[in-house]
Amino acid sequence: MAFTREDFGPGFKWGVVISAFQNEGSHNAHGKGLSIWDAFQDRKGKIKDNTHARIACDFYNRYREDILLARSLGFSVFRFSLSWPRILPQGTGVVNQAGIDFYHRVIDACLEAGMEPYVTLYHWDLPQALEQKGGWCHRGTVFAFEEFANLCARAYGHKVKNWIVLNEPFGFTSLGYMLGVHAPGKFGLSYFFPAVHHTALAQAGGGRAVRDEITNARIGTTFSCSQIIPYTQNEKDQAAAHRADALFNRLFIEPALGLGYPTDVFPLLKRIGRRYALWRDWEKLPFDFDFIGIQNYFPLVIRYNAFMPYIQASEVKPAQRRVPQTALGWEISGAGMFSILQQFAAYKGVKEVIVTESGAAFKDAVIDGAVDDAGRTAYFREYLEGVLAAKRTGVPVSGYFAWTLTDNFEWAEGFNARFGLVHVDHDTQVRTLKSSGRWFRELLTK
Repeated sequence: MAFTREDFGPGFKWGVVISAFQNEGSHNAHGKGLSIWDAFQDRKGKIKDNTHARIACDFYNRYREDILLARSLGFSVFRFSLSWPRILPQGTGVVNQAGIDFYHRVIDACLEAGMEPYVTLYHWDLPQALEQKGGWCHRGTVFAFEEFANLCARAYGHKVKNWIVLNEPFGFTSLGYMLGVHAPGKFGLSYFFPAVHHTALAQAGGGRAVRDEITNARIGTTFSCSQIIPYTQNEKDQAAAHRADALFNRLFIEPALGLGYPTDVFPLLKRIGRRYALWRDWEKLPFDFDFIGIQNYFPLVIRYNAFMPYIQASEVKPAQRRVPQTALGWEISGAGMFSILQQFAAYKGVKEVIVTESGAAFKDAVIDGAVDDAGRTAYFREYLEGVLAAKRTGVPVSGYFAWTLTDNFEWAEGFNARFGLVHVDHDTQVRTLKSSGRWFRELLTK
């Protein structure tokens, strides 16, 4: 299916996304405190290519250049996150004015370039000072986050209308507090369940903190999500798929909608309520978001696995099924994007959906001064076809934000996983526009 920008409608928003830790660098400049990722990246063997984000893309010094670059490609939305430890080095208490001032400059540069800022409050860089008190496993982090959200809303609310509370809560709680492969590197349900509950409370509490400060704000939050497909139609595979769906897709949106945790198909989640919830928590979990962000990269094919603790399910990898995949082994599926948009839009209470992240990693290289990433262009074309098909069925999807503008520090993958529309040589900071970036420019500026 061929499409043009006009097919998505005049009000459809086109954006790019970056995050503070992955892009800014200047890890200890002008009073910034340490984050959990500053600490985690220094632990031997945690980053696959043994790199670090102390410089990253040097966005702290090159923000004007990168914002103007995004604008030149035809995008009208610039989504970025605020570094919590750059603003509150200890996570709470004393404010670092240099951090406040930096984000004023970033927001002003967006507005001067005609880019609408979408500000994410939390994109995984918890202050290390709070982690030393227990991090997301500690109830005090909820109150610290509400303080941070209120501070940011007061500082920037007269300039910023669109706010995103959390980036992918299931991602950072499962990878950081269950599997230990992301910061802070903790393992097991005794960390995961309290981290989930406190994160769900912060999701709603952060929304209320912004709403209390900015009456006309548009407030959303984002969810990593995947179409879940049972490997076969037998009863055990289907039940395993339902359990996976409860974790990957339902775990955080349903509490926000007042539905509680999805214990219907995964009774083990009742342990959250028994061990970690206070009686008033249940009325604090819901929040009426103006929009939700969908962040879909791949579907998951799930089969029953009796040897997998608790969930008794495992993924059938794309390589086993011989389907198209990215350099990270993630299946490419525009149909999966279509399906997940329909699934989330079906919830009563979801008023608007934005694809707040979507992108693919490939093994890009600069050859003769150019980067030909035809695979990434094909990926974006396929996923946008899925978005357009969902929109035509009535899904209230109002925007698509590409992950990401520039090749950045991709968490535990380091710099090996390149997602950018723009290639970055991290030794020289030279930016080279990829053919996928030129494709977006042609789509958006015709």
